[in-house]
Amino acid sequence: MNIPFSPPFIDQAVIDEVLDTLRANWITTGPKVKALESELLNLTGLKAAVCVNSWTSGAIMMLNWFGVGPGDEVIVPAYTYCATALCVLHCGATPVMVDILDDFTIDPEMVKRKISARTKAIIAVDIAGLPCHYEELKALVREPVVRTQFVPKTARQTSLGRILLISDAAHSIGAIYDGKPAAQQSDITIFSFHAVKNITTAEGGCICLNLPEPFDNQEEYTFLKLFSMNGQNRDAFAKSKGANWRYDILFKGFKMNMPDICAAIGLAQIKQYVNTLMPLRKIISLRYGDAFKAHDWFIEPVMQDEKREASYHLFPLRIKGITEAQRDQLIDELVIRGVNVNVHFIPMPMLTYFKSLGYAMANFPNSYKQFANEVSLPIYPQLSDAELHYITDAVIECVQLVKGTETLVKVLS
Repeated sequence: MNIPFSPPFIDQAVIDEVLDTLRANWITTGPKVKALESELLNLTGLKAAVCVNSWTSGAIMMLNWFGVGPGDEVIVPAYTYCATALCVLHCGATPVMVDILDDFTIDPEMVKRKISARTKAIIAVDIAGLPCHYEELKALVREPVVRTQFVPKTARQTSLGRILLISDAAHSIGAIYDGKPAAQQSDITIFSFHAVKNITTAEGGCICLNLPEPFDNQEEYTFLKLFSMNGQNRDAFAKSKGANWRYDILFKGFKMNMPDICAAIGLAQIKQYVNTLMPLRKIISLRYGDAFKAHDWFIEPVMQDEKREASYHLFPLRIKGITEAQRDQLIDELVIRGVNVNVHFIPMPMLTYFKSLGYAMANFPNSYKQFANEVSLPIYPQLSDAELHYITDAVIECVQLVKGTETLVKVLS
């Protein structure tokens, strides 16, 4: 067999939605984007949703919207994809990295230690689709001592009066926290619709607003739609209708809008997501757990606890007691057998660019510990029973091979 890691879910409904867009002769931002935004409001129960061309664009937009810039700090986990920190750097601010817990989520205690008068935002990352400990993070940013320490520099910062809590929900669309959509736990939630995500638009993302009073989320939605279109007060769809050609540029915006041809893919998928696509991911996750739980090397990932349920974006398999080199050997053996896997993620302080900025992996021991023995297994709705059996058998065989090699080395030494 040759089993891909994460192919996009493309069924007839997706094809029909895309063809409908092509036949309508309107492929950039228009009615399909608006329809996708409406579906996202239904899914999250939030007040406003702005589709953009990537998660990274959405994060850069919202940090700029909040006035984050040079001299400011944004707290991020060391264990995440590079975009979580790059969006901060693109604003001229400094990412302050902290370590993670064993469930891969940002450690609230470490966050607390790093808060300073320069801290403007926290970006909490829902790795593998598991929501962070938002109750603790929300309590932290609302603590009187922390609020007193907050130094606003812009009108929006003054209106909020505290550190902004952003959820990097690139993995966690549909996740649950306290019986409600997890997206309701933060001020701003940003989804990714990259090709490998639970819902894809090929490339894309969405900013979801849950801002407290005195913010008007609908007013901010209107602003952000313009902000994503160069600050132009009339989009191309409106200009195409009759004599609406005259436009104005109201402020220095970005070009980060999502086109309808992309939104069409996600629109077809999101309509199937809650009742079909995400439940199929959960079934696969549970079957992995059942297949491995009898083995003492298996570290079961947290997919559900008393407060949280993941979106089952990844199955982050971890092998007890192996080294990074052994993990790499395990991956090589699986690939030889036709099982394509991945690692989520290489901690940022291990990457050349971040090392050049002075970040050191030694300061984030738990991030390294989780990385060194993690292998992300294929998990997607179209994975067949035969493929799933093949994967689990291959994993068990390859782990035994790798750990057997370890035992042999010990005997010979």
